[in-house]
Amino acid sequence: MQSGNVFDSWSHNKFVSNQKYNFSREEILKVLPKSFIDDAYASISNWEGYKRTPLIDLNKLSKNYNLNKIFYKDESKRFKLKSFKALGGAYAVEKISAGNKDIIVSTATAGNHGKSVAWGAQRLGLKSKIFISENVSESRARDIASFGAEIIRVDGNYDDSLKACIKQSTENNWEIIQDVAWQDYELVPKLTMSGYSVMIKEISEQTKHYITHIFLQAGVGGMASAVIAGVARYFKRIPRIIIIEPESADCVLASIDNSKLTKVDIKKESIMGGMSCGEVSLVPWQIIKNSVNNCLSLSDDNIATTVAMLARGEFSSDKIIGGECSAPGIMSLIMSCNNKKIKQSLDLNEKSNVLLIGCEGDTDTTLYKRLISLGNETLK
Repeated sequence: MQSGNVFDSWSHNKFVSNQKYNFSREEILKVLPKSFIDDAYASISNWEGYKRTPLIDLNKLSKNYNLNKIFYKDESKRFKLKSFKALGGAYAVEKISAGNKDIIVSTATAGNHGKSVAWGAQRLGLKSKIFISENVSESRARDIASFGAEIIRVDGNYDDSLKACIKQSTENNWEIIQDVAWQDYELVPKLTMSGYSVMIKEISEQTKHYITHIFLQAGVGGMASAVIAGVARYFKRIPRIIIIEPESADCVLASIDNSKLTKVDIKKESIMGGMSCGEVSLVPWQIIKNSVNNCLSLSDDNIATTVAMLARGEFSSDKIIGGECSAPGIMSLIMSCNNKKIKQSLDLNEKSNVLLIGCEGDTDTTLYKRLISLGNETLK
């Protein structure tokens, strides 16, 4: 492990507590029912190639900060897709198509969700139309196309690609498989979230340690709320839940701070592309609003360093391939431990068992190589 001075300057941007916190298993499982969660695991665990992804002990990092355990759920090993998203979109395709080979599925994506939908469609012999914005790299576009999808690139940002997807899908009678909810469109996002909850089912069987803290990345809130629902379903004890976001796209933090849905105007896109979202999705908000203890935001500054340290085995005995959206969990934990007041308020101590979600591997190979190079330069 690198000496502590590597992290001395690492600090968060904002930190807020949820004044409306009231974790209720019953209320959470009204939003994402137990039957949805159980069916997702029953289906996905029977897919060809399914196996539990590793739960890695970040033993060097826990020793550095005198925490009992830090667990890292390594989703870089999830099917062929190197991301937890494999669990969501593909499962929703399976449920919505229900054996009908004649339908065409569509979605808008910043990368990983679209790949899951395309892969899910290919598995079932269906056609897929994947809408991407001009911000999505050619590397990601090629990966999605490799699963037989037709790529439709749209001028503008993610929101523009979503609008185009909805318009063309409505005109052509394509089935939209979106991970974002809107008015009268909630079933598919719930199915997608149910797929993500499989991670928590696995974790509940991978360790006998009670998890005391979970640091959760949030974009529109799908993964975070799915993990929370999984906790409500599978964990005996409720951990402290901390949401992490880019400082330029802290819509969950703003919504929690204002006790109502709050849209954020993104002035500059974060390198954490999958988390660069300005508005919380409706279904996740129903779960997140009362179930999260704290929110914090951070800059992109230490992403490359963290990605490189994962790859070099600086945090654990394992060398880990973690992409740009896997880094903020580790970063936020380090930042929280650096701040005595926050560390105390979060009750992080020698008894703590922390869970971090390594949500993706090198899903954008071009960006990953660049981050590794930049990170290694900073570590010289």
